[in-house]
Amino acid sequence: MEKPNILFYFSDQQRADTLGCYGQKLNISPHLDRLAQEGVLFENAFTAQPVCGPCRALFQTGRYPTEINCYRNAQPLPANVKTVADYMDEAGYETAYVGKWHLASYRDTYGTPANPDYECNPIPLAQRGGYRGFWRVSDVLEATSHGYDGYIFDENMQKREFKGYRTDCITDFALEYLEQYNGEKPFFLTISHIEPHHQNDRGCYEGPDGSKQRFAEYELPEDLKALGGDAKEMYPDYLGCCKSLDDNLGRIIDMLKKKGLYENTILIYSSDHGSHFKTRNRDEHLMGGDDYKRSCHDSCLKVPLVIAGPGFRGGKKVSELVSTASLPKTFLAMAGTDVGSRMIGENLKHVADGHTDGRINRIFAQISESRTGRCIRTEDYLYSVYAPGLDGWQEGSSDYYEEDFLYDLKKDPYQLENLVRDPAYAEIRHALSLQLLEEIEKAEGERPTIAPVSDS
Repeated sequence: MEKPNILFYFSDQQRADTLGCYGQKLNISPHLDRLAQEGVLFENAFTAQPVCGPCRALFQTGRYPTEINCYRNAQPLPANVKTVADYMDEAGYETAYVGKWHLASYRDTYGTPANPDYECNPIPLAQRGGYRGFWRVSDVLEATSHGYDGYIFDENMQKREFKGYRTDCITDFALEYLEQYNGEKPFFLTISHIEPHHQNDRGCYEGPDGSKQRFAEYELPEDLKALGGDAKEMYPDYLGCCKSLDDNLGRIIDMLKKKGLYENTILIYSSDHGSHFKTRNRDEHLMGGDDYKRSCHDSCLKVPLVIAGPGFRGGKKVSELVSTASLPKTFLAMAGTDVGSRMIGENLKHVADGHTDGRINRIFAQISESRTGRCIRTEDYLYSVYAPGLDGWQEGSSDYYEEDFLYDLKKDPYQLENLVRDPAYAEIRHALSLQLLEEIEKAEGERPTIAPVSDS
């Protein structure tokens, strides 16, 4: 059987509820909604690390960020780790990468980058995670561009400037790849957009011109209505970014159809994490820094996940909780490679096909930069712990944690009332702590102490 092409189209800091297939009322995502109707919609997908760099390290390696010392931003991908691109190359795939990389540069602090600095410079072949072919990339795309205009670098380390809205221009580079693709090998193409991430040096989301007027009739999600933050000011531009992502997904689909590639291409749409719009991490346990992510709450952990193409058809809706930590293993299974225990997670095709007997329906996440934390989310509860006194930027893990958050999701789906000090939930907290310890030990090889809040 012919191997499918695999196209991973992923955004940065996108909440699932920005999209029509996840309940968004405005016309933001007609192309993705149509793709979900053709393929598989994972209704409850969660990231395992709500920070840009660590999540990308996981996507490239199928290993937890703490295992490869990429638990925070500005830690380069280790050269000795076998990556998805390496496996794809062995499986006979042509690999290509377009957009934001965020896995080459190093910083000790949020201050001056170390040498060598790739944040605004070309990334050498050895730092590209096994991608040896088509390459149109900036390591820190928000440092080499704004919402409009900027530059990236190609596989020959030559600067490639662009003019226009960034999402359109990054997509232009991806279309350049598809236009020249000759079909000799199947392809694994990653298109890594930075939208709808805020523009760091300007402190705002930058949608296409006119977004504020176009999306003025937005309805805020319930958590943002209740908690405030800066969503009232930022949400129209945020939605403008998301609409541009969908418009450009449509351009990709059109090109695949034009080239006769669509029927044999699996498209995966997801995001690294969500955004809490400055509503979380304002508590006394903050040990580090935050703006829009770095939290255990659904606003940060819940992400879109749609897969469509060979093996993923039929307009299925999967209600089970799944982790995007499973994507690397799933990509390789699509390519005919079974990595077994060499990568974390599960083959999501098994879940999509309904093979869920004996499966534990919960997700695990590592939290960094805002605190050194860990959490699990089940259908009924969200439970999180933190390491007191540890800076989340400097320390990736701990042998001692204290309880931080507990939410009863049946009563409080928007996670507004922290029950971690409620004595009525003491037994539930204890049971969840045992589940979390099991996950930590499985992920990190050690079983720390979790002190109940009454002992804190």
